[in-house]
Amino acid sequence: MPYTTYLVEKGASHSFVAEAKPPTVTMPRIKALMTGSLPGFIDVVRNLNSPALLEDNVITQAKAAGKRMVFYGDETWVKLFPKHFVEYDGTASFFVSDYTEVDNNVTRHLDKVLKRGDWDVLILHYLGLDHIGHISGPSSPLIGRKLSEMDNVLMKIHTSLLSEERENLLPNLLVLCGDHGMSETGSHGASSMEEVNTPLILISSAFERKPGDIRHPKHVQQTDLAATLAIGLGLPIPENSVGSLLFPAVEGRPMREQLRFLHLNAVQLSKLLQENMPSYKKGSNPAPAQHPASTEQQG
Repeated sequence: MPYTTYLVEKGASHSFVAEAKPPTVTMPRIKALMTGSLPGFIDVVRNLNSPALLEDNVITQAKAAGKRMVFYGDETWVKLFPKHFVEYDGTASFFVSDYTEVDNNVTRHLDKVLKRGDWDVLILHYLGLDHIGHISGPSSPLIGRKLSEMDNVLMKIHTSLLSEERENLLPNLLVLCGDHGMSETGSHGASSMEEVNTPLILISSAFERKPGDIRHPKHVQQTDLAATLAIGLGLPIPENSVGSLLFPAVEGRPMREQLRFLHLNAVQLSKLLQENMPSYKKGSNPAPAQHPASTEQQG
């Protein structure tokens, strides 16, 4: 993946190794990414027939805020979020032997949708890499070709977003991630290091990097993405999220904004703690953080 590698090593990006908690199967991992919470093993049973997600999440908050969302790929998203997308094309993940059409069904939409200006959020969930793992494992010669295909997809999206930015001057955010890893045999669902470690790359011209600025991938939790996306989109952090804001994403913002973002995350986590721990005494609360705006001198 030469283009992705360049972005990770020298481009305007922040890279992470995000730990997914078991069960490492698709539906509970999508839930974790979008709610910031930790789904249970009952979700393994529901994985093939996912009910609509009622728990507070980034997608529902985005729809409530009027964000127009488009989705192509694994139909699990359409089952979890049945009335949230202004346009969608779901692909069945059941036919594991198919690692070509499942991805072509996503990529065929790209040229048109990237030229349109009628959406705010675009989500693509490719299945081919996962299916190759199930068929012939992570060392299969098919893996390299599929990674090259995915690299070209990422390059197409990124160059399109950069070209659009030259016109409207507002930075976009491109997120590249995996819902789970893959064991030495190509399976997933358990808790081996290969199954729980996933890539998470945030790419945006807002993350400008000077020559010589070496950024080593930090180890974070997969659940941290929900809080980070919510803050980036100006949405409330999902109420059951246990994640922390991925701070490198806001390091370039003014100090006052950084403090405000951290305060929002702290208040949400504190509320979650109070609601879920009967022994949590309100009297033991630390002094409330002062709003950064109130520390400014009046001109």
